[in-house]
Amino acid sequence: MKEIRRRTRVVGAFPDGNSAVMLCAARLRHIAGTQWGQKKYLNMRLLEEMELEKQMQA
Repeated sequence: MKEIRRRTRVVGAFPDGNSAVMLCAARLRHIAGTQWGQKKYLNMRLLEEMELEKQMQA
């Protein structure tokens, strides 16, 4: 978000909504292609196990 905010200040005002969306999309593509896009902040296996336990109890 900091980078998008910084770039928005440089541009000032966008000519249309598509320009702003394109800036955000470009930044997200960059993040997805780097190490930051590879991190997992939530262990989905634990949630799957909890769901299975709930199904077995029902």
